[in-house]
Amino acid sequence: PKALVPSLTWVPEMAKGGWRESLRGDVAAGLTVGAFLVPQGMSYALVAELPPIYGLYTASIPLIVYALLGTSRQLAIGPVAIVSLLIGHGVGEIAHPTLDDGSTNPEYISLCIAASLLSGLLQILMSFTRLGFITS
Repeated sequence: PKALVPSLTWVPEMAKGGWRESLRGDVAAGLTVGAFLVPQGMSYALVAELPPIYGLYTASIPLIVYALLGTSRQLAIGPVAIVSLLIGHGVGEIAHPTLDDGSTNPEYISLCIAASLLSGLLQILMSFTRLGFITS
């Protein structure tokens, strides 16, 4: 189980007091990531023609999940421009991003969330079946 959930290795060490050693670096890293990801996430949401709050979700939730399941200390996690463009254009072919009154179309938001969720589930499935060798 520790190979699938690496946080099972470091969480007990942190609970014993190991957090004191890394507190300064962790706070600096958190502030740096926050300073970059908040405006980046909001702008990429606008690229996908979504309200900015969804960009904040895409900036924060993957970081939390990766903190528990990830193994690399040097990896950029979060929204990227090409995915925002693909989601916006692809889902825009199915549902229009805005309604006639100018508000955001709830169906468009739901389809964007569904596409993102399915993409993430597929990546998790590929991880559990050890298909990472395909990309390397």
